[in-house]
Amino acid sequence: MSVEIALRAARVRYGPLEALHGLDLPVPAGTVTVLLGRNGAGRTTALRALAGTVGLSAGRVEWRGDDVTRLSARARARRGLCFVPDLRAVYAGLTVAENLALAAPGAGAPDAGAPYPELVPLLSRTAGTLSGGERRMVALSRAFLTRARVVLVDEPSLGMAPPVAARTYRMLAALAAEHGAAVVLAEQRVPDGLPPGSLVHELRRGSRASSGEPAEYV
Repeated sequence: MSVEIALRAARVRYGPLEALHGLDLPVPAGTVTVLLGRNGAGRTTALRALAGTVGLSAGRVEWRGDDVTRLSARARARRGLCFVPDLRAVYAGLTVAENLALAAPGAGAPDAGAPYPELVPLLSRTAGTLSGGERRMVALSRAFLTRARVVLVDEPSLGMAPPVAARTYRMLAALAAEHGAAVVLAEQRVPDGLPPGSLVHELRRGSRASSGEPAEYV
């Protein structure tokens, strides 16, 4: 399988603290990759390093063999990267319809293209008035509407009801299997229903402790 994007010997510092310690993380195209670990393990920092929202103190980011370490987060987004963080992932002062329109300009009516039917009755509501699970659906709609080449999601099912979470993982799996996207999920445990060929990397204290198939981490 070809590597879409990768961290190579990546180090990230927050002041005196080093959050990533020379992390090597290849992310294949057409595959769901799970970054597993407890809070503070480096999962979120690894996503942010790939997305370009945090800079490296050493190492590099490669995208299809090109060194994009100095490429801004905005430039990476234009190149086909979608990052859905765990917090502040929606524009709270805009309506649901406006958030969806920003996700996919020119895609037509939001009620026709919303990945979550649950959002259709809420299109006129401001995103800041929604529940946590509803805001998560709005945020994740970006990933499903943009058809990005690289999709990075920090805790996809945060605040979601179990049936909606299960549907979300099926849609993320389809991005990889049907559209060839490199999908990376930061999780505290391995979610159910990952497609065959999915990869799991367990992070501990900013380093990769182990790698394997989802069944090995259940």
